[in-house]
Amino acid sequence: MLKDNLVMLRNLHGFSQEEIADRIGISRQAYAKWEKGSTVPDVEKCAALARVYGTTVDGLLRTETADGIGQLPPAPEGKNIWGSVTINDRGQIVIPKGARDKFGLTGGQRLIVLGDEEGIALVPAEMFEGKIRAALDLLAVREP
Repeated sequence: MLKDNLVMLRNLHGFSQEEIADRIGISRQAYAKWEKGSTVPDVEKCAALARVYGTTVDGLLRTETADGIGQLPPAPEGKNIWGSVTINDRGQIVIPKGARDKFGLTGGQRLIVLGDEEGIALVPAEMFEGKIRAALDLLAVREP
């Protein structure tokens, strides 16, 4: 619900109710009522809140949960949170349906596994290989 997302996002960003209220041009008391669920912001204020929190109005209004985690915060604009997966004994995972649908992933498709100190990413092999080829072509053009 909106009220839960407002509390979660404000705490994740380290803001006080007063700071958020100042940023969107309302009183702290009005914002507090939104977090309590006794009133709701109008569309313009929802858009302002989404900008402050770096998410979408849709993200503010929806509640997503994941097994073992509970309620998830709204994803940043242009990003997605599909929940958690479990690695089986063979090291396999099932990619959530929402992610498969969003990226058109199908059985048998090759993915490149990338990573850094924080985690891993899966990228369709055709896309990754195309970008590598384009980068190598640029390097070949620049070399004397």
